[in-house]
Amino acid sequence: MATEESASVMDDYEMLISTTDVELLKRAWRNEKAAPEILQFESSLVQRIKEQIELAEQNEEIFEANNIEPLTVSLYQMDLDRTQFLLRSYLRVRLQKIEKYLFYVLKTDEYLNRLSKQEQMFARRCTDDLGSHLDETVLAKLPDNYRSILKQSITSEEDDMGTRSSLNLFYFSFFFMCLNIIAIYYVCL
Repeated sequence: MATEESASVMDDYEMLISTTDVELLKRAWRNEKAAPEILQFESSLVQRIKEQIELAEQNEEIFEANNIEPLTVSLYQMDLDRTQFLLRSYLRVRLQKIEKYLFYVLKTDEYLNRLSKQEQMFARRCTDDLGSHLDETVLAKLPDNYRSILKQSITSEEDDMGTRSSLNLFYFSFFFMCLNIIAIYYVCL
């Protein structure tokens, strides 16, 4: 039994080592897109990917200067573009979630700690900008009891205007091969 466990641990370790940073980024991107809430920021992975992108750009310039075959340079550029797309998309999904659940993320320490420093600054700037915009356009024209961005009225005991991600929403998809139709059903529990 001990040998089976050690073999399983060794297989997991070998799989982890063989996984490239691009594959890890792809997994983080998929997880972030599929999760209803914002996940922990993968800071070390993002930093490594940025360094690899810089190195790849330098290598591409060297390839072009040394008259390497254009097909090789083109394939190298395609791989670089794919990596840049994954990184941008990962960061874009995170920013969209921050914007969608802005007040809740800033109010909850658990979610705020999942953000990078830059994302925290972005969230605070968005809150400040949205607050000043709403103050100038809408809230100044409302009665005093309704001039809060976070509460529906002064009588509200807690902040009830910020939306939060629904963790009770499940997505079920059914594939009908004969009809070539994909149906997605939303079920709230």
